Amino acid sequence: MAPFEGCISRYGAIIALITLHLAEIIYFSNRQKSMISLMNYEIKQTGKFKYIEEGQGEPLILLHGLFGALSNFKDLIDHFRNTHKVVVPMLPLFDLDLLHTSVSGLEKHVHKFIEIQDYQNVHLLGNSLGGHVALLHVLKHPQRIKTLTLTGSSGLFENGMGDTYPKRGDYEYIKRKTELTFHDPAMATKELVDEVYDIVNQRTKVIKIIALAKSAIRNNLGEELKEIKMPTLLVWGNNDTITPPFVGKEFERLIPNSVLHFIDQCGHAPMMEQPGRFNLILDEFLKKYSGPLLSEQTTTT
Repeated sequence: MAPFEGCISRYGAIIALITLHLAEIIYFSNRQKSMISLMNYEIKQTGKFKYIEEGQGEPLILLHGLFGALSNFKDLIDHFRNTHKVVVPMLPLFDLDLLHTSVSGLEKHVHKFIEIQDYQNVHLLGNSLGGHVALLHVLKHPQRIKTLTLTGSSGLFENGMGDTYPKRGDYEYIKRKTELTFHDPAMATKELVDEVYDIVNQRTKVIKIIALAKSAIRNNLGEELKEIKMPTLLVWGNNDTITPPFVGKEFERLIPNSVLHFIDQCGHAPMMEQPGRFNLILDEFLKKYSGPLLSEQTTTT
C-alpha cells in the first residue's frame, strides 16, 4: 500500500490540488504585479523551449508549480545568479494536448530540455507540482543530476482539506481554500481572489488543471523514493497545510541521502514566503556539493 493511502478520498484530493494551485495564482499574481518592473530577465527560446538563463557556473534548474510566474523565483534568481547558472524553464502546463497533460508529460518536456541544452552536474529544484516533476525526472534520468531540492512537493501526499466540492460560482469556497494555503490569510486579498475566481470559470483551463491533479494523485512515488541516490535537500514550511510538516518528515525517511529543514511562519512556498531563510539554507547545501562529482574526484586521485 502506498504511504498515506486511504487518508483522504481520491475525489477530495483532486479538489485539494485544484484549489491549491488556484490559490498559487493569488500569491504569484501579487508578487508579479509588485515586481514586474524589477524583472529584467531575458526570456530565451530554443526550438519549442522557453526559459530564463542567468549567471555562470553549475546549472541550478528551478521547476515551478501550476500557474508559475517568473517572479516566483525572483529572490532566488537574484541570489544564486552570482554562483550558478540559474535556469527557469517555462513548463507547458496549458499547451500540451489533453492526453499528455500529466506529470509524466511535463517530465518528458524537462528531460528533452536538459538534453538539448546539454546541462551537466545539474542542481534540480522543484516546488509543489514542480517538485513532483523533479522527483519523476531523477528516478528516470539521474545521470545529469547532481543534487535534488524539494519544497512543498507533491508526489507523496496532499491534504484534501475535506471532501466538499465547490458549486460552480461558489466564491466563498475559493476564498476559504485560498486563505488556507498561506501562513497569513490576509495575503488572499479580494482583488486577487477575484482573479482566481475568474480563472476557475474558464472551462478549458479547469479541464487541464483537473487532468494534472488526477495525474499527480496517480503518480504516488512512495515505493520508489528509496531509489534516489543523489544528495537531497528538503525545505518545508512549518505552517504548510497542503503538504503538512509530516510529509517532509516522510520524504526524509524514504529518501536515503536527504536532509530536512523547517521554516517557521511559512506555508506551502518557502522560497517566496521566507526567501532570505530559504536562500541561506539552499546556499549552505549547494556549497557542500560544488565542484567535480565525487566519482570524478575519485578518478583523478
